[in-house]
Amino acid sequence: MIRNTNAGWGSISRWLHWGLALAIIGMIGFGWWMNHIPARPDRFFYRSIHADIGYVILLLTVLRLVWRIINPTPALPAETSRWQKIAAHVSHGALYLVVILVAMLGWAHSGARTPDYSDFFGLFHVPQFTTPDRAAAGAYEDRHILFAYVLLALIAVHVVAALWHHFVRRDRVVARMVMDEAG
Repeated sequence: MIRNTNAGWGSISRWLHWGLALAIIGMIGFGWWMNHIPARPDRFFYRSIHADIGYVILLLTVLRLVWRIINPTPALPAETSRWQKIAAHVSHGALYLVVILVAMLGWAHSGARTPDYSDFFGLFHVPQFTTPDRAAAGAYEDRHILFAYVLLALIAVHVVAALWHHFVRRDRVVARMVMDEAG
């Protein structure tokens, strides 16, 4: 099944979820590594690749949000308490918001530094919405890193909640994001 139903996630939602999960976790690790390697001639190359993947993550996150808006969201199990439903909605909203915020701060950093990271894998230039400003570039980068750590914390909460659903509640909430419920 391609589209979501009231009972399960469709294949597009699952692919976007897991693809973005791997890309985001990889980007957090890659970003940490980039900020902890000694200065070297190829540092700009690694930061440029990081920016290019960040643009892709931003685009896929927006597409995922649009897909989620035009598809039903599978219902939580009937026995889920009201506070748990609210917590699920707030935590998912926070994940989307912070992913977009981290990507936008990275994009702002790109435009504020010289040279910028607008060359998308050598194919075309990504328009920049900030102008070169060394102080602003530093501020955007600091906030980008701060919110990357906030995102990492939200991911940890998300994973703990998923493990709780799978191993404690055994309510198939995780199973329907892993496999096609029709299959």
